[in-house]
Amino acid sequence: MASLMLDNALARLDTALGQLEAAARRRVEAERGRGNLETELALMQDDRARLAAELDGAMARLGQVETAAADVDQRLERAMNVVGAVIARVEAQQPPEPEATQG
Repeated sequence: MASLMLDNALARLDTALGQLEAAARRRVEAERGRGNLETELALMQDDRARLAAELDGAMARLGQVETAAADVDQRLERAMNVVGAVIARVEAQQPPEPEATQG
């Protein structure tokens, strides 16, 4: 009888130890996974900071391009006005062409 009780106690102890070991493994895996998540989060934050800096640089370059485009637009407008004025002066100085007579 004592031997049966001892066998039952040992079986329960073995079961409890198995459950404890399984819980410990799950805990270690969860901690490992948590560490991986923290590492991934840190990497994403670094990427976000890098992308934000690149975006700021791109926005600054865009501002420069827009300024240059506006300057080019103004210069082209002035050049077209000058060319138009020159053409108008040349046309004003030329006598009209005689009309061809039909015969």
